[in-house]
Amino acid sequence: MTQALVEATGVRVRYDGGPDWVGAGVDLTVAPGEFVLLLGPSGCGKSSLSLTVNGLVPHSVPAELDGVVTVAGLDTRTTPVATLAGRVGMVFQDPDAQVVTGSVLDEVCFALENLLLPAVEVERRAAEALEQVGLAGRAGDDPATLSGGGRQRLALACALAMRPEVLVLDEPTANLDPVAAYELYRHLVQVDAAVLLIEHNLDDVIAHVDRVVVLDAAGSVRLSGPPLEVFGARVEETAATGVWLPTAALAARRLAAVGVELDTTALTPEELGAALAARCSLPPLASVPRPAPPSQATAIAVRELTVRHGERTALRDVSLDVPAGDFLAIVGVNGAGKSTLAQAMAGVRTPPRGAVRIGGKDVAALAARELSDLVGFVFQNPEHQFVTGSVADELAHGLRVRGITAGERVSRLLERFDLARHRDANPFTLSHGEKRRLSVATALICEPHVLVLDEPTFGQDRSRAAELLDLLLTLNDEGRTVVIVTQDLQLVAEHARHVALLAGGRLVAHGAVERVLRDDALLEEAGLRPPPLRRAAALLAHRHPHWAGLTRLGDIA
Repeated sequence: MTQALVEATGVRVRYDGGPDWVGAGVDLTVAPGEFVLLLGPSGCGKSSLSLTVNGLVPHSVPAELDGVVTVAGLDTRTTPVATLAGRVGMVFQDPDAQVVTGSVLDEVCFALENLLLPAVEVERRAAEALEQVGLAGRAGDDPATLSGGGRQRLALACALAMRPEVLVLDEPTANLDPVAAYELYRHLVQVDAAVLLIEHNLDDVIAHVDRVVVLDAAGSVRLSGPPLEVFGARVEETAATGVWLPTAALAARRLAAVGVELDTTALTPEELGAALAARCSLPPLASVPRPAPPSQATAIAVRELTVRHGERTALRDVSLDVPAGDFLAIVGVNGAGKSTLAQAMAGVRTPPRGAVRIGGKDVAALAARELSDLVGFVFQNPEHQFVTGSVADELAHGLRVRGITAGERVSRLLERFDLARHRDANPFTLSHGEKRRLSVATALICEPHVLVLDEPTFGQDRSRAAELLDLLLTLNDEGRTVVIVTQDLQLVAEHARHVALLAGGRLVAHGAVERVLRDDALLEEAGLRPPPLRRAAALLAHRHPHWAGLTRLGDIA
């Protein structure tokens, strides 16, 4: 039997200032060269467990570790982090948390130089790592000028350059566009190291996974086995935990509900397409597009918007109208200008005068309080908007500065977003999924007419993401205008009415979801891959042409 490279026994973590343990005594092993996918609902302790592998808990993060974690026989409780860093590479949820230098190349070289490696070796490893993640052309740039996805790839390059025995990755594709995520995993599987991956975007990685470990809400191991078992024979048990499933598994569940049983377990879109193509017949699709916005009025008007970051033009001559009551998704590759457009729409990044109007009012001319009455904004990184020391105070802040009594409204949102038990906790001590829910709640507290959200489902488990999206759909059905920035084109297909597609800072398409996402050539030209169900449908055009338009899970009914 192969000796475990990583072995965790009875692990749980308690953070300073927190009364409760995170995790319920997790037992986990990772063998040399094994690729382990760790799933679990938000707040169950996945990220906390990952921090114990490289010794950040308990050495650097103020927290107590109960249980034992060993890496190559070294006890992480007694082994210095500097020693473990040569064996364990770590990529965090938030790439900004590990950027320390002023250039992309220096960032990758930093840890290598601390190992006192020869300069030639440092340069060679850094160049190889940057090439692997597609940043070779940005070596001299300041990391702050990279998109969120670019900084995530930089963090991975730093880990790869260390040549670790095990790579621990916490949501590494959260800020990556679909092509960048696909490329990242294509390179990752060629790395000679064991991998412990926390991820919710499973479609591009599931084919490479050896074993899936599923934690329940309490932080105990609920399931452990090969992907075909976890997402096949035991898929209902897995789904009951609220974790993300591959799109093919979600589709298979819906197909079974309408009497279509697949002969094989499909894990990837291509496997799903092949399994459907093998059937003699398929029922009609139930394609029903979302109705048009109820109002003909314009909620957001953008005219010839150009935004520059230093010498780089992030947006160039963008013009579009967002009808009142619309649900618009802004999509594009990393660095296309999605977040910049969303920030300009919400006035977070002040646009040129006259370039953006909300409800007919010039965003550039509005005072901050007047603007926040019209539009609520949720940042890509929720920590960027926290300003108080407790969850309840964070929610109450926007009301208090307006002289509005906060108690009842705060209590209602704490319950609605399942944050009541954390009302007195510091927002920075929450799990990433809990931070995301808090950031959305703070944007809703003043009941604005327009909501702009940058990656709203980032860090959320499937159940929480579904709850959040259902809430956004409810608010949208009630008349609020919703604008989201997302990399998840399947999410766009399922929920949005319209899509704004950016490429190179320009608006290349703005139209109904069905039209834009079914135009494979347009998506390819913009550097994107079609959503998973569209990739499955591409294999059905000849055998089942009436299914060639499959785009949404809602089409299967």
